[in-house]
Amino acid sequence: MNLFSEIRALVLAALEKMTADGKLPTGLSFDAVAVEPPRDPLHGDMATNAAMVLAKPSGRKPREIADELAASLRQDDRITAADVAGPGFLNLRLAPAVWQTLIKNVLEHGQSFGRSSVGAGQRVNVEYVSANPTGPLHVGHTRGAVFGDALASLLDYAGYAVTREYYINDGGAQVDVLARSVYLRYLEAHGRDVAFEDGTYPGDYLIPVGQALKEKVGAEFIDKGEQFWLADVREFASTAMMDMIREDLALLGVKMDHFFSEKSLYGTGRIEAAIDKLRAKGLIYEGVLEPPKGKKPEDWEPREQTLFKSTEHGDDVDRPVMKSDGSWTYFAPDIAYHSDKVDRDFDLLIDILGADHGGYVKRMKAAVSALSDGKVPLEIKLTQLVRLYKDGEPFKMSKRAGTFVTLRDVIDQVGADVTRFVMLTRKNDAPLDFDFNKVLEQSRENPVFYVQYAHARVCSVLRRASEAGIAVDDARLQAADLTLLSHPSELAVAKKLAEWPRLIEIAARTNEPHRVAFFLYELASELHALWNKGNDEPSLRFVQEDDPGTSQAKIALARAVSVVISAGLAILGVTPAEEMR
Repeated sequence: MNLFSEIRALVLAALEKMTADGKLPTGLSFDAVAVEPPRDPLHGDMATNAAMVLAKPSGRKPREIADELAASLRQDDRITAADVAGPGFLNLRLAPAVWQTLIKNVLEHGQSFGRSSVGAGQRVNVEYVSANPTGPLHVGHTRGAVFGDALASLLDYAGYAVTREYYINDGGAQVDVLARSVYLRYLEAHGRDVAFEDGTYPGDYLIPVGQALKEKVGAEFIDKGEQFWLADVREFASTAMMDMIREDLALLGVKMDHFFSEKSLYGTGRIEAAIDKLRAKGLIYEGVLEPPKGKKPEDWEPREQTLFKSTEHGDDVDRPVMKSDGSWTYFAPDIAYHSDKVDRDFDLLIDILGADHGGYVKRMKAAVSALSDGKVPLEIKLTQLVRLYKDGEPFKMSKRAGTFVTLRDVIDQVGADVTRFVMLTRKNDAPLDFDFNKVLEQSRENPVFYVQYAHARVCSVLRRASEAGIAVDDARLQAADLTLLSHPSELAVAKKLAEWPRLIEIAARTNEPHRVAFFLYELASELHALWNKGNDEPSLRFVQEDDPGTSQAKIALARAVSVVISAGLAILGVTPAEEMR
């Protein structure tokens, strides 16, 4: 039940009638007509821009259209007032029965209230995390993991068919460095003195991997050249790191549907096949790139290379796919990987990357556009840096990781639920300050606590009512006399609940799961405000000891809040609290 869609349908029906009556010309498009919350709640419950967007194409003054539209809408029992404001905006007030019915609707549908069909079953691949398998996940990966997982859940809730995917970057030189680092730990496990040179990974997390390698092969690789052990140790080490990464993701509550190995693209003809697809479209050629202005990118060479005409698909410059020595650039396997995604018949691809991959956006969009003939859009979402603080100071680096703060460090400090919620309190492309002290505060300034406290308060109301002998199962609450809910503060809570289905559609269309976190905070604020007013006005308290019927009506409202909070937290991957400690 999307109340805003229902009222928009009412507005469109009135406009159709005005057209049939000759008050509007035929052939007008009503696509731009919107019904949304007014900027100032004092102006009404909903507002429509219909008169404003139809004035010019109809050749009429907006206030004239608004006046006629208002007169038509007032005939509907759901509309108690329709007032024209400013140059032609129309503010609507809805009957209390509308909000009371909505509460019942929430309870009837449970956490499915707000689910949308806007995705229409479109198949979406959301690729996120995709960290190099060279160590544990760090705090930057954590933000990308939370954002990607919440976005996938949001899209699923909005009616998309979602595949969560992790691209294992196990085909590049960094995995050779990992193998050499593990070999040093292997030697160390045999009692040898070792030195970690620049470029190797010195983190303590490789100590057990080196020990495990010793237990597997014994002294077989001691004093042997790389050609005897590099391939085997590379495979052993990358497998161990992916096991660690899977454990990290599990701690955060992230479960992937599919892992795709970059290594599977090499030596199998899959890179060559993807490049040949582009060649067949006339998009691959041999040439020399002009030296770039400013800082030269790593893949630029002042000699002939094999180039992709990415400029024909929106890029700034053409991009090399093969170096002059015949080896692939790092871009080539990325093309092959996305070619595989296109071949899997997804309707939409979403890649979630760190902010340091900003230069990757245009070239990858160009590649997918070329591979799919423009039929499969690619959205690339960048996640900005996370700055960690504790006790007013930057949080120290992890000894275990060697150079960075790990996902496990963060979860050990505050837990997975707090970590996930806080990571979604800013838009993905805005920097995020994560203060370990603040995120554990029990105050309104801490959105995690504030939302969880609202849910816990409702649970406490249900417990108190049950102890008082008042039936509070959802079936009884649905049957309560909701006309008893008429106080403006109670209706304000219902009005906020009504925004949930609309919010889901907007957040899904814009790929912005942080909107869910913001909405939950606002909903919690309405619940807390009503609770606090009950401290001064006993008639507003949820449990009326001597009046079970009124109690059930008021508890129905509170229960509806908890249903929506639970649904929203589920999208964010957070467990709702039943009591606060």
